[in-house]
Amino acid sequence: MFRQTTFGIALSMLVLGSGLTTIPVPGHTSTKKTIDRQPTSTISHLVAKSTNFHARTIEKSVFEQINRYRTAKGLPKLTLNAKVSRQARYHSQNMALEKVPFSHQEFEERVSLIPIAYNSAAENVAYNIGYDDPASEAVTGWLKSQGHLKNIKGNFNLTGIGVAINDRKQVYLTQIFLRTSKVRRK
Repeated sequence: MFRQTTFGIALSMLVLGSGLTTIPVPGHTSTKKTIDRQPTSTISHLVAKSTNFHARTIEKSVFEQINRYRTAKGLPKLTLNAKVSRQARYHSQNMALEKVPFSHQEFEERVSLIPIAYNSAAENVAYNIGYDDPASEAVTGWLKSQGHLKNIKGNFNLTGIGVAINDRKQVYLTQIFLRTSKVRRK
């Protein structure tokens, strides 16, 4: 299998977006619906056609690795939230379908669509292809990057993780971090 790197060597490729942190937004909440950010039915075939990777398994692995890192550093574990994960997944799906570029484009809009009151928010994104363990590659890359590490170690209590894999087996990962005054599950 051909694998790419950013250096042009036949290995694998990992690309990280710079970690993005918003300024605190006291008591922010939104009642907006996710109408324009919902994936089309094309997404279900993206995940179904990926033979070597399973998006949900990758999401779970990222979540576990980030929490292991946080607890090793004496930080509280993050709580995984389905509403936050839904927005992270939409962003990964839109990047995989090339509806938006690989970036933090429209981050503030994306988090404003999450119907949870939050004080601050941040996001990490990654893209890779050709790795046997795309979750570990993304997390390792994030931990080596000052901006991403700042988000991982940040004063957040909720997270959501979304992964999408397109027909070319490109894996897009998004992790959103929120600081809420009260953690709500689901």
